[in-house]
Amino acid sequence: MATFGMRIFQLYERVAWLPQLLTFCVLIGSAASRFDFDAVSVGSPERVNAKHLSFFSLCLSIPVAWIPLSADYYVYYQPTTKRSLTWSMTSIGAYLGMAITVLMGVGLGTGVTHTSEWKAIYDGTPGSLLMAGYDSVGVLGKICAVINVLGVVACNAPGSYSMAMNFQMLGDYWLKIPRPFFTILTTVIYAACAIGGRDSLYEIFQNFLPLIGYWIIIWFTIVAEEDILFNRNKSYDWSIWNNWRKLPLGVAAGISFLVGWAGAIVGMDQVYYTGPIALTIAGGADLGLWLGAGFTALAFPPLRMLELWMVGR
Repeated sequence: MATFGMRIFQLYERVAWLPQLLTFCVLIGSAASRFDFDAVSVGSPERVNAKHLSFFSLCLSIPVAWIPLSADYYVYYQPTTKRSLTWSMTSIGAYLGMAITVLMGVGLGTGVTHTSEWKAIYDGTPGSLLMAGYDSVGVLGKICAVINVLGVVACNAPGSYSMAMNFQMLGDYWLKIPRPFFTILTTVIYAACAIGGRDSLYEIFQNFLPLIGYWIIIWFTIVAEEDILFNRNKSYDWSIWNNWRKLPLGVAAGISFLVGWAGAIVGMDQVYYTGPIALTIAGGADLGLWLGAGFTALAFPPLRMLELWMVGR
């Protein structure tokens, strides 16, 4: 879809959500009776709160991935589209998509703890948990599970489409390469990675997703501060979008990005590394997302002011 252009891609994205919603309705009907709505979190209040924050940060890392891609699609909106409408529709769409799936995942998780049939099916992977939820509806459940898996295409297509444009943004030489080449190349690469790591995909994503969230929230903080603090009530000159001689040098943004990563590293709590600030919290908590944003927010304004004073752009 990404290879053949926006028209086909957009048509698919408009309807891809409906089969997923219908299968989720089947899943709720099949599994909701085994959800434990009275489940109590285990551990001290401090430890539970820390884990709540880590879980929320992990979940937030998924929808924020839309931030650096959004301009690739909103450029097709009418110029008269209100900012408030764009913001509202984006926020509502991201919230509903995440809220439905996360709440269902939590419900399925509570069911595993006290349902022997589910325990027998569950092997620690999301796929087995999904099959446990559909277990009571037999063949229909297997069909629904396949539809859920195929729904991943709706998430992969935007990444492939945007990746092609990201390559072409590297310079004039890259623009000479047809965009379909990049979409095919990126699809082949992530398909090969998926096949190679298919036995450990859940562990890979669990450890890798927070890193995606870190850099995106840092990038978003820089873009938001640039727009709010330095370009407020000013119109952008779109004619210079690819003229590096008139665009900001990016020194302030680059240094702020590194400062933000320093904040993310000292606050991260992952299996491969726990930062010194995260260690001070009982039970550990992943603060990388929040400290990354905070460090960046403090560093960028003075650095950008210095850059404007010295360079003028």
